Amino acid sequence: MPQDSPQALSESGASLTKTRRRELLAFFFLAFAIWPVVAVGVVGGYGFLVWMFQIVYGPPGPPEG
Repeated sequence: MPQDSPQALSESGASLTKTRRRELLAFFFLAFAIWPVVAVGVVGGYGFLVWMFQIVYGPPGPPEG
């Protein structure tokens, strides 16, 4: 079988190492760059939405009377 040759196994190991490295880099990029930005954007967007709602309809509480 040509796939079981030492050269093929060596190339397979190198390919596996490259794939694993790329997956780890992608994970760290997502975990420490993309998701924090998304989280801040979602929380900030929700705060902005509440702020605009209160500008239009007033703050929550009992009606003045």
